[in-house]
Amino acid sequence: MNSVTTARYFGAFIFASLVACSSAQAEKRVALVIGNSAYKSVPKLGNPANDAGLIGGMLRKAGFDTVDVRQDLNAPEMRKALREFGTRTRDADVAVIYYAGHGMEVDGTNYLIPTDAALETDTDVYDEALPIDRVLVSIEPAKQLRLVILDACRDNPFAKSMKRTVASRAIGRGLAKVEPTTPNTMIAFAAKAGSTASDGDSRNSPFATALADHLPKPGLDLRKAFGFVRDDVLRTTANKQEPFVYGSLGGDDVPLVPAKPVATGPQPNPQSELRRDYELALQLGTRDGWEAFLAQYPEGFYANLAKGQLNKIGAEETRASAEQKAKAAEHEKARLIAERAQKAEQDKAAAAAKAAEEARIAAEKQKQIEQARADAAEQQRKLAEAAAAKALAEKQAAEKAKAELAAKQAAERAEQAAKPAADRQLPEVETQKVAALSPGPTSTLSAADLAKSVQSELRRVGCLASAAEGEWTSAAQRSLTLFNKYAGTQFDVKLASVDALDALKAKPGRVCPLVCNFGFKADGDQCVKITCRSGYRVGDDNECEKIPEKKPVARDEPRRRDQERKDAESATPKSQASGQMICNSAGCRPVAKGCRLGTVKNMYGSSPTTEICN
Repeated sequence: MNSVTTARYFGAFIFASLVACSSAQAEKRVALVIGNSAYKSVPKLGNPANDAGLIGGMLRKAGFDTVDVRQDLNAPEMRKALREFGTRTRDADVAVIYYAGHGMEVDGTNYLIPTDAALETDTDVYDEALPIDRVLVSIEPAKQLRLVILDACRDNPFAKSMKRTVASRAIGRGLAKVEPTTPNTMIAFAAKAGSTASDGDSRNSPFATALADHLPKPGLDLRKAFGFVRDDVLRTTANKQEPFVYGSLGGDDVPLVPAKPVATGPQPNPQSELRRDYELALQLGTRDGWEAFLAQYPEGFYANLAKGQLNKIGAEETRASAEQKAKAAEHEKARLIAERAQKAEQDKAAAAAKAAEEARIAAEKQKQIEQARADAAEQQRKLAEAAAAKALAEKQAAEKAKAELAAKQAAERAEQAAKPAADRQLPEVETQKVAALSPGPTSTLSAADLAKSVQSELRRVGCLASAAEGEWTSAAQRSLTLFNKYAGTQFDVKLASVDALDALKAKPGRVCPLVCNFGFKADGDQCVKITCRSGYRVGDDNECEKIPEKKPVARDEPRRRDQERKDAESATPKSQASGQMICNSAGCRPVAKGCRLGTVKNMYGSSPTTEICN
């Protein structure tokens, strides 16, 4: 390299350093990127770790001074990362935080969920998660722009299993709306408040992909950039997900990446610069030199020439490597010739025998695997055929039972129709639909479990009123007798059987009729009290009848009869044939025939007038 070329490159290096220093002095940009995928208490998220890598690389290419990418952080690690980032934002102009992972809203506050959170109850969020206010505090010192991007609106599995300690505590779907209190602060959600975002079917989420496409465009205002992001996500998700931005900025454009400065004055000929760089790389003649040239000029005529020179160097390296290998092979050949040929043949034969034995073992294992598969398939075929045969038999039995039940019910309806209405004491049995159900596997219940299962089914079809027990009681026997009567079956009532259980399960509804007490009537599977309208009451036939009118009763009837008796007692007696009357406390009457009135003397003197006969 001559002195002129050296001086030219040294001048270019000085100019680039000055430009870089001036850019750093004009605007310092820092970023923190967090992607939480490997959660311990809920299923792993597929894309947050990939999205964090994509956004981190985008910010580095955009010229950010520091980009800290963290993945799968627990609660202490997230707090430490935010604390360290808050220190870096104190002398920064632009601060950006991107978070991808689970988030949730409780009582109007948004929380970011670390990977070690369990969140068994709604109050655990205060101890195990980080509120969004903690994130805003870490970027508050930035001077020009504070930007928080939350790709955390995914469907939250914690909310489904979380226990509520207070019924009034609200747990939202997605994140809640946020209004920043500091100026020049923007908060971007992957989906608007109250809705969820898609994790995506590809390597990155639709929101992260759109961010990487539009945010790094030089000079593009953030409001327009997020508008383009919104359009892309809506189009990708068929209008199911709409990103949203909260906060406000001033009237000037606020790009994440400043616009490139417009060159003024005479500009050097780029072709002459490219030619000189090519000549310099040609003088060096090394792989590193040509790779550096292609990194600076990846396209064009000189790039093709550089690729040819690089291919030439590669061919030379390949030739040298092949020559070296050939020399090594010659030396090995000479060494092998010096050794005994018998040993080489023995080793070759041993290797061949070992390979054959391994192949035999592999073939034997494969044969066993295939044999096991064939046996399993044959067993499945036999089970399927047996199940089909059993299903057909049970279907035929159910159809036969259905026909017998229909005939029995028809006979009962005819008998009920022939009787007078007054002689009917039980309601007509309703026709039940019998469904042929697919058979299940053979039951292996114990005697107690079988008795309890049969009693439970008897309760379901309305034939048993008491609770199901593990013993086959007399009440259970009476209920099975009722089932035999109304279902047309003939099961032995002295014991619980699997056949009786299957027949009960085949009944879709009530079998035994519902009998209600006086004053109640059947309503579906329940007895409800009979309510009559005004002026009616429940009669002897358990139907509403009109209340008869009561005849008025004279309240002075006893008084009238007493008065008549007194008048009769005080009335003057009628004259009789004898012309004599005798009166006493019982009243007055004529003197009997052959008798007369007179007095009788005794030891006390004369008695009052009395009737004297004979």
